[in-house]
Amino acid sequence: MNFDPLSIGASHCYQLMVGSITPRPIAWISTISHTGVLNLAPYSFFTVASCNPPVLAVTQVDPRDREAKDTLVNLRATKECVVNIVSEDLAVLMNASCGDYPQDVSEFAVLAIESEASQSVAVAGVKLANVRFECKLREIVEVSTLPMGGHMMLLDVRNIYVNESILIEGKIAPHLLNTIGKLGGDWYSNTQHRFEMSRPVIQPTAITHDTLK
Repeated sequence: MNFDPLSIGASHCYQLMVGSITPRPIAWISTISHTGVLNLAPYSFFTVASCNPPVLAVTQVDPRDREAKDTLVNLRATKECVVNIVSEDLAVLMNASCGDYPQDVSEFAVLAIESEASQSVAVAGVKLANVRFECKLREIVEVSTLPMGGHMMLLDVRNIYVNESILIEGKIAPHLLNTIGKLGGDWYSNTQHRFEMSRPVIQPTAITHDTLK
């Protein structure tokens, strides 16, 4: 079955995209408002945009009832945030922070989430997060102003905190970080079932027309 994304409507298109582009890592973003309210919200449209320089990319799907969520409003005002990585033990708290709290209510306060001061930005992070990226706003890319359109937030990474307990020989061990991923609807996945595959090494001189058939 084929779908024309321009005719099926934004909601149906959204369902097809979030149901198939999975699992998606979760950026649990803390920001601070211009009045000093510490905000916390998860975003699953999240990836690495660049490693040199280190830049993260997070997309807000615009809400139907207002132009921007609190995270984007705060980023525009203060230009700083912390991207907290969500391990499975933080899943319940992360999900609780999805609630549509008023702008003057801090998810940290109402959910009793302990914060941790950052090294390079004024915004605090989630203390229990094993990895935290302290970021400054690089650019906001307006993809669309339509309801359910998108604004991409490009974030310059200024400091990376990693809990030493998840490191093995200086590298993050996937089974110790134990992240979760977002699927469609209310579904999530974990990383308990893993497999490893080495990237193949191809010798250009060994490639012939016959091997490419």
